[in-house]
Amino acid sequence: MDDSVHDNSVHDNSMHDNAHGAVEETPARASAARELSRIEEDARGRFEGFCVGSQHLSPADIIRRLGPHLSEERAERIRRVVRERTYHVVTVVEGLANTGNVSAVMRTAEGLGMQEFHVIRGSVPPKKSARTTQGAHKWLDLHFHESAAACVRPLRRRGYRVAVTHLDAKAVPISSLDFSEPVAIVLGNELSGVSEEMIALADQTVLLPLAGFVQSYNISVAAAMALYHADQARRAAGVGSLEAGERERLEADFMIRAVRHAERLLRL
Repeated sequence: MDDSVHDNSVHDNSMHDNAHGAVEETPARASAARELSRIEEDARGRFEGFCVGSQHLSPADIIRRLGPHLSEERAERIRRVVRERTYHVVTVVEGLANTGNVSAVMRTAEGLGMQEFHVIRGSVPPKKSARTTQGAHKWLDLHFHESAAACVRPLRRRGYRVAVTHLDAKAVPISSLDFSEPVAIVLGNELSGVSEEMIALADQTVLLPLAGFVQSYNISVAAAMALYHADQARRAAGVGSLEAGERERLEADFMIRAVRHAERLLRL
């Protein structure tokens, strides 16, 4: 069990066991699954450029065409946000049981400028929550996976070390991690923590600071603490800033999302 994120106050009243111990899908869970599907659909096809007929528009083309349709204040806001973006720290959530918690972690990652976000689906359908991403998912590179291995192995091939929030004999304080190299921070299920598969795949298990009598934080607090520390550590190391081409690509993509009827305007 992941004591660094486990929250004893979380109770999932929409989950019911049948006679064989299996979890039955309730209307609330079906609604939650649809919400995650909607978020995934919104994220599909990101950062691949834009085609008009047989013509592929470059990021510079998109910025030139859409720029006049934004106020200077809005355009500068996009440029300012892009300057703070990073792919150096990647956020991964595994099997979260409540869509509100997924949304909360997305908002934290987006607010800290961490562009890439991975969701590993759990074996149990998630519980619906009234909390939403408040649009944060529209500004992130979202990736969905069916297993821990499907998420972790490509990240490792790209040079990421995988740090999992989990209490075991090998766990070290998150402050001891070297954030001068790319790191994926993994947060687990609110009730049972990360999976055994994820623990086996991890390069390191890590602990969050815990100096009081409580034995855990809830998932949204744990995510905020871990991601904020990671962001501060990579900035202190002077790493993770985007190259010019990456900034231009993100600026173009954000303009497509910020301009009303952007796709129609790009076809003119």
